[in-house]
Amino acid sequence: MSGFNDREKGQEAKFARDSELRFKAEARRNKLLGLWAAEHMGLSEEHAKEYAAEVIASDFEEAGDEDVFRKISGDLKAKGASVSDDMIRQKMAELVGVAREQVLNDG
Repeated sequence: MSGFNDREKGQEAKFARDSELRFKAEARRNKLLGLWAAEHMGLSEEHAKEYAAEVIASDFEEAGDEDVFRKISGDLKAKGASVSDDMIRQKMAELVGVAREQVLNDG
């Protein structure tokens, strides 16, 4: 019975680690996406960091990525940036891998 309990605890620990990694990678992706959008909006470095934090916070509005997409898309359009919705979605997809790699490398 002890072996079964050890295996169960191991699976629970793996699930917790995987969940934490996924959360950190999503937050990192949102930060990178916010910095990318800030560059297209012509924001200063200081304002870009603040904007990236806003993008990270916007992800807590609802489950999934649509809340982040709407924020980025709306803000880019409001600033008159010539970035299409398809470009935003492509960048979001691209940055998922980049963010995951960065989080894994950060330990």
